[in-house]
Amino acid sequence: MAPIFDRRQLMALAAIAAGDLCRVASAQSTSSRAGTWPDERQIGSFLAHADFDLGKVERTLQQTGALRWDLERTLHVGPPREAINLFLFEREETFRAYVRLYFPDVPQRRALYIKNSRGPGMVFAHLHKEFAVDVRHECTHALLHAALPMVPLWLDEGIAEYFEAPADKRVYDNEHFGKLRWRAKVGSAKNIESLETVAELSKMGAAEYRYAWAWVHFMLHGDDAARSELIAFLADIAAQTPPGKLSRRLRRRLPNLDNRFLSHLATWRRSDS
Repeated sequence: MAPIFDRRQLMALAAIAAGDLCRVASAQSTSSRAGTWPDERQIGSFLAHADFDLGKVERTLQQTGALRWDLERTLHVGPPREAINLFLFEREETFRAYVRLYFPDVPQRRALYIKNSRGPGMVFAHLHKEFAVDVRHECTHALLHAALPMVPLWLDEGIAEYFEAPADKRVYDNEHFGKLRWRAKVGSAKNIESLETVAELSKMGAAEYRYAWAWVHFMLHGDDAARSELIAFLADIAAQTPPGKLSRRLRRRLPNLDNRFLSHLATWRRSDS
């Protein structure tokens, strides 16, 4: 569980970290003001702190800032109820040392979203070839949990997988299609109930991530009734009305749900409207 920070504590954390980064990664912060990171910027709902010039990742920051509007427009979720802190590192070893120092109980991952029930959401990532994907994925988690009191694990990951892609790749060109389409053509797929049984992130393997994405894609693009049910499900969560199982809601609306899902994966093409 992440420690709890109020705003003053978080600023102190940033100040301490700036000093630690100098020692760990020789970050060039001597010219920056005491108590700040080398570069900081407000990007929509995110306050970004970096140990490098944020101009290096300008396009990713613009895409990240647009995520809030993408989620609101696509899922009809409300705006985030709090600011989200985005901590970015130039080098992997700096990132890992920082996480070990301040969050020793958190599993080491390539990027992280950490949220305490009473503290601000925090996203951590470092520069590498999949940096933009990582930031969009983890920031999607942060936005969902800043707008909603809870999200089922599989759906949380499926939505993050969907929005981690650049906007022009989300609908037709996601690489998950290549791994799923041939299975769908032979009638093989994980049903939604199997995803709902996954209660721990450690149990989300590559297949679970792919199918979580696939069910989200189906609900958004495969059937209008499924899309409206997803939106209503999230609205119930936002209103703190017990939403029930999404699988049951979908099956009430779509009695042949599994066949529709398989058909969607097998036949979806760019020519579709």
